[in-house]
Formats: sequence, structure tokens, C-alpha cells
Amino acid sequence: MIDLDDMDRQILRALVADATVSAGALGRRLGLSQPACWRRVRRLEEAGVIAGRRVVLDREALGFGVTVFLGVKLQTKGRVSLEDFERAVTAIPEVQLVQHVLGLFDYRLRVVARDIADFERVLRRRIMTLPGVGNVEANVLLSEERRPGPIG
Repeated sequence: MIDLDDMDRQILRALVADATVSAGALGRRLGLSQPACWRRVRRLEEAGVIAGRRVVLDREALGFGVTVFLGVKLQTKGRVSLEDFERAVTAIPEVQLVQHVLGLFDYRLRVVARDIADFERVLRRRIMTLPGVGNVEANVLLSEERRPGPIG
């Protein structure tokens, strides 16, 4: 674990808001020189605090207007391996997130679809035919607010 000072936290907050900002612009905003800011960002990356930067796509703009969270309980009989299920479910392009969880269900999936009819097709033809699938519970996403996690 790395010790974070106030400047590190300010850098992280700024990068969470806009990961494309240059070290020069970030340094100017925070009162640091470009090289000093770059060294701090690099140190945070090397320590694993910054694990990567990604592009966030607007699913609706791409035509995927429905997001559904599925709870999936695997069947106990037949003892399908977790690896078999995970390999099969990650091959479905509409499944955006696969989480192995503890609780009522074994897995939590985030599935995107063009509309409810498209989701039903994905559910019936792709997800329900996966090895070991038992019970499934669907929760349709109505709205979402993204909030960054705590920093330090």
C-alpha cells in the first residue's frame, strides 16, 4: 500500500473526472510543474493505485436501451464447474459484467439489450442454455448515477 498525500488525492480526483487530461494541464490546475505532476501520476500507476484508463461508451447512443442485472443460481446436481459457466457466459457479447458473488445467487450479470424483446431473446437463447444454469432473477435498470469511490 502506498501513502497518499493531499496532492496525490487531488490528482486522483481530477483523473477520475477526466482521465484524458494531460500532465501539463493537470499540473497547471493543481499548481505543479508538468514534470512533477507526471512523476506523481507515474508513481501512482507503478504502485497500482491507477490500474488503467478506459473509454466509457454510451450504451444508449449505440442502440442498447435496456440494461438488466441477472442473479444466476447454478444447479447443484451435475456439478458443472464454475470455470465452464464463466467461460460460456463471457462469450456472450451482451453480457457486460460477470461477478461471482456470495449470497442467494452464485453470479451477478450485467446484460445489455436493444429493448425488452431483444433481452428476452438473449435470456432464452443464450443465458438459459448455458451449462449448469438453474434459477435466474432479473432486475431491469431504471436509472444509474456514477459516483467515484473513496480516495484515501
